[in-house]
Amino acid sequence: MAISKDKKTTLVAELTELLSDSKMVVYAKYEGLTVAELQELRKMAREANIKIKVVKNRLVKVAMKEIAAYKDTDASGLTGQLLYALGTDEDFDAAKVLTKFAKTHAKMELVGGFNGEGDALSKEEVTTLGSLPTKNELIAQVVDTLLSGINGIVSGLENKPETVEAKPAEEKPGEPKAEEAPAEEPAKEEAEKEAKE
Repeated sequence: MAISKDKKTTLVAELTELLSDSKMVVYAKYEGLTVAELQELRKMAREANIKIKVVKNRLVKVAMKEIAAYKDTDASGLTGQLLYALGTDEDFDAAKVLTKFAKTHAKMELVGGFNGEGDALSKEEVTTLGSLPTKNELIAQVVDTLLSGINGIVSGLENKPETVEAKPAEEKPGEPKAEEAPAEEPAKEEAEKEAKE
């Protein structure tokens, strides 16, 4: 069914606004996915604050030409039936959602994407970005690393022995033992007494 000119104008304006606000756009082939699977994808995307759009590639190209960052972007990969994931919050959320969905749904095929500066991203780059930990996961890993050292110190201090026994000093060869020193002094005193008498 053909779309009216007014409807196209409205769609282009909406896409222009979405593309302008997006930190990343990822597009994928979805041919063969059921309606239930697409609803599942939309639900995942909504939870991550990602917009999923299924529109004609020609309309996306028109919207891209209206945005300074996307004017010179290579849009040659926009062919066939594609759906677009647009993320406005975190840089890689759109890639994360589609990458995660594609792992469990073989009919979903990532094709590529664009970052917020208008640079085209390959399928491999999108997949790599989608597998990176989120900002919150990275913060948690850093905090865990920092706390592990502190926890080790605290644990060591809590488990210290209650009493500390003094170790006797080690004796060096050729030196008299500490116990023998007092015995020699009385012997010297006796020798001095005998010499006086």
